[in-house]
Amino acid sequence: MKKQRILLIIAGVMIMSIVLPAHATMPVPNLLPFGQLELDEEPAQTEEGSDGGEENVSDNGAETAQDVLQEDAIGVGVVLIADKTAEDYALAYERGKEKNWGYTNLGISDVSDNLNIRAIAAEDGRLVGKLPKDAACEVIDMDDTWAHIQSGNVDGYVSREYLLTGIPAKLRAEELATTVATVTTDSLKVRAEANTDSEVITLVPRGEELEVSAVEGDWVKVFLDDDEVYVSGEYVEVSAELGTAVTMSELLYGQGIADVRVDICQYAKEFLGNPYVWGGTSLTKGTDCSGFVMKVFQKYGVKLPRNSRAQANCGTTIKVSEAKPGDLIFYAKGKTINHVAIYIGNGQVIHASNPRTGIRISGVSYRSPFKAVRVLQD
Repeated sequence: MKKQRILLIIAGVMIMSIVLPAHATMPVPNLLPFGQLELDEEPAQTEEGSDGGEENVSDNGAETAQDVLQEDAIGVGVVLIADKTAEDYALAYERGKEKNWGYTNLGISDVSDNLNIRAIAAEDGRLVGKLPKDAACEVIDMDDTWAHIQSGNVDGYVSREYLLTGIPAKLRAEELATTVATVTTDSLKVRAEANTDSEVITLVPRGEELEVSAVEGDWVKVFLDDDEVYVSGEYVEVSAELGTAVTMSELLYGQGIADVRVDICQYAKEFLGNPYVWGGTSLTKGTDCSGFVMKVFQKYGVKLPRNSRAQANCGTTIKVSEAKPGDLIFYAKGKTINHVAIYIGNGQVIHASNPRTGIRISGVSYRSPFKAVRVLQD
């Protein structure tokens, strides 16, 4: 019996001498704090293969939130274990920040129409802007009730209840980002087909953003209101963008502007972000460009025809440079009028543009104006 115990002790010592050194050489993993991002050991390969020298990126040149997060569940009680260095963690943070489309602390409005932006953090604060449904903002600070944000040209406070932040905001942004082509030349020719022999429909100024439908070789197919047209890829910069807030500062038009003109512009702005529906006439459920104009003016006792070409024959034709808030601006494909908008002052129009953007505000020269008409006689 004693001999057996001695043999067991010897065997145990031999086993320990093998196991302990093996564990001693294993690296002790770092604990990645809750909520941090984790990187792969090896860079992800693209379709070009590992020799392509490219990282796994989205269409706008940055990794998707899912790429950065590796589709790991990030939630209460989750602790990620990794043997990455501090530099790796810093790189993960920078990549995640880059994916925020230029926002350090991204916020996304989570409302069915528009989120009010107020001058102070109070329900009776002066209204200074509106953050349309699914639009983005920079979150400067927030508490349990209010968030201080900046979006577009608007700085103010919104209800925290209706704002997505953190990972939920990133994931929503993945779904919302619109691919746009920003014009990089003074006067970009928009053509009906993807060739230089095709008809020039209109001209678009530098800095204007056009929603991209597809990229076809050297040409980019874009939406021009509810038409799909082409521009040369040489003169645009394609990127992914998120919508931003619209300023609602008091309209200061100067002397001699009738109250009804101001009221019409303010009333039209109430429907920003609402859907575009071809043939529709509902300001809330969906309308096209002429239906939008017809319904807005109907509230003020002005009866207009149903389509834009007929509306262009109403009232008095004026120069575009003479337009006052409440006048109508018409656009054409070639010489055929196919779109109408309401001038709201400060070089801007409001219009029902297309199914992707709905009712929006644009610069009056976002495409070449064809005609201006005054239907309000004051």
